[in-house]
Amino acid sequence: RETRENRDFRSLRDVLDTYLEESSDDDPENLNKTQPIFTGFRDLDQLLGGLQRSDLFILAARPSIGKSSLALNIAMNACKNNSTVAILSLEMSGEQLAMRMVSSEAKVDSHSIRRNVINNQEQQRIVSAIGALSDLDLYIDDSPIQTITEIRSKARRLNLERNIDLLIVDYMQLIQGLHRNENRVQEISEISRSLKGIARDLNIPVIAISQLSRAVEQRPSHRPQLSDLRDSGSIEQDADIVSFIYREDVYYTEEEWNSRNPVEPYPKNIAEVIIAKHRNGPLGNINLFFNEQYAEFKDMATREIDN
Repeated sequence: RETRENRDFRSLRDVLDTYLEESSDDDPENLNKTQPIFTGFRDLDQLLGGLQRSDLFILAARPSIGKSSLALNIAMNACKNNSTVAILSLEMSGEQLAMRMVSSEAKVDSHSIRRNVINNQEQQRIVSAIGALSDLDLYIDDSPIQTITEIRSKARRLNLERNIDLLIVDYMQLIQGLHRNENRVQEISEISRSLKGIARDLNIPVIAISQLSRAVEQRPSHRPQLSDLRDSGSIEQDADIVSFIYREDVYYTEEEWNSRNPVEPYPKNIAEVIIAKHRNGPLGNINLFFNEQYAEFKDMATREIDN
């Protein structure tokens, strides 16, 4: 099968013919190959138009802000919308990811699940959640040590077997470079270029989770910016979209917030998703409600209805 990686030069006429064929094809199987993958979050999908095929989407934040949880929520939402999703988790085990998904789906505190301190009603919700999650077309590779070459090979193989729609990598800085004598900036540059190559080759969006440097903590304003990408190299250059998660309630107590902002209410459990780079679209910020108890993100409107 021809992939984008092994194509030769094509005339503009051929490219346009292919585009017209794909955009006017009524076959659902072929149509799916051109459609974006929706995150399941209304405002984010409206801003981005969904996750576009062949795009590299960087999701970055400082530790314990919720970047892995948001990526996992997007994976679950995409699967519930009949997409096939692959997760390469270099940090957490498959069992840890499964526990987070069960917690989110069953609305049972993840710490209670981990300590097995649950009542009968919660147990019933957990059993029901496991049944629902088992039907999702989601694949997890939790090998802790992987090179970008291994990741590319695994993604291609799974794509041939399952025709995946979305790949999530958690997280970039744990991927091993091919040339151990290079410095880390060069390695990360090679990794980001390769992840973009995977997105184009397989014609799928790739979400790559990334750490941010400690510079965020050392400024009066802790709001992330593009220069905070850790070992950045060419991450900003290679990415089609760079997004940050920022939470005021991580940095300020309610008392501190009220003294600084006497008019604005304390933004408890509010996660701001900042689109700092968007190669083919607008920049902007959207707010999501983050329930840390269940590792669950929600649209703000949904949260208001639930309450």
